[in-house]
Amino acid sequence: MFIMRIAGSVAAVLLGVVVLSAAAQERGAVEQGRQVFKDQGCYGCHMVEKFGTPIGPDLSHVGAKHNVAYLTRWLEDPASQKPTAHMPKIELSKAEVASLAAYLASLR
Repeated sequence: MFIMRIAGSVAAVLLGVVVLSAAAQERGAVEQGRQVFKDQGCYGCHMVEKFGTPIGPDLSHVGAKHNVAYLTRWLEDPASQKPTAHMPKIELSKAEVASLAAYLASLR
């Protein structure tokens, strides 16, 4: 019985570490995505809160409308998601797409 309690406690601690680690990785991806947004000049067409230019859609709450998977597909090839899209296909690495999608999904 004692060993089962210790094993349960160890498992709970390990689960907590995994959850905290995942949350830290997600925050890191969001921060990297924010930087990609700036570095790629996305603000030249889009607004996030009061930062940017209102040529394209305001992205301040895009994460409330679309999930990471959709945003990833959109960033990889906007025209494949919406043939009439005015957004050009931007050359981004897989890592940049993933972090930018994480950042956009965090905007609620």
